[in-house]
Amino acid sequence: MGKIFLEGMVLQAGLIFALGPQNIFVLESGLKRHYHLTVSLVCFLCDLVLIMLGTAGAATFFNQFPQIKILVGLLGVGFLVLYGIGKIRHRDQSLLALEENGNRSCYRAAITSSVIFSVVNPHAYLDGIVLIGGYSSKYGDLYQRLMLGWGAASFSLIWFLLLSIGASFMVPLFNSERKIRLMMTAAGIVLLILSVKLSQDVVGWITEIYPESVAAIRRPWGRHL
Repeated sequence: MGKIFLEGMVLQAGLIFALGPQNIFVLESGLKRHYHLTVSLVCFLCDLVLIMLGTAGAATFFNQFPQIKILVGLLGVGFLVLYGIGKIRHRDQSLLALEENGNRSCYRAAITSSVIFSVVNPHAYLDGIVLIGGYSSKYGDLYQRLMLGWGAASFSLIWFLLLSIGASFMVPLFNSERKIRLMMTAAGIVLLILSVKLSQDVVGWITEIYPESVAAIRRPWGRHL
């Protein structure tokens, strides 16, 4: 079973290293020390739930109803655009306040934002449910599949902790309003780029599921080109 556990860790390592909204949020929480350990734990728990659902057989459900993937993708695009613009305008600071304030509502906001970034993220479903869940189907025994999922989720916990704690040590590098603004703008631009990429993915999913409808829409435009 130890071999299957390590196999899950390696599988998740290949998926989670890619830059995404969840990683950006964890990194930012560490830089601002916005309850970064809580953020890491909540993101891990969300990944754990999705991965375990996938290994338990939810991947089959998503394959049977791909429309759900499109809906989640559209929600993800809207969320990334709004949040990215908010960062560029530097107006999203009310979402989380500095940990030193001890504001309980900010603590709840940190948890809520962590859940949103983990759940309103189509790639979390693709990675946790479809890819890892689909990969685990090679094992016929449920216990083996769950062990693979637990290995994958364990790497998520290690990665989020390293990301947030490592970022917290970089706080002295962002000791001015100008540097913070540059960081926020860069994060906003990355989020907008990710929204464009996700939009392309959603169009691809729609084309794959409804090829005839997409062809009918494109046909009149082709006559004018």
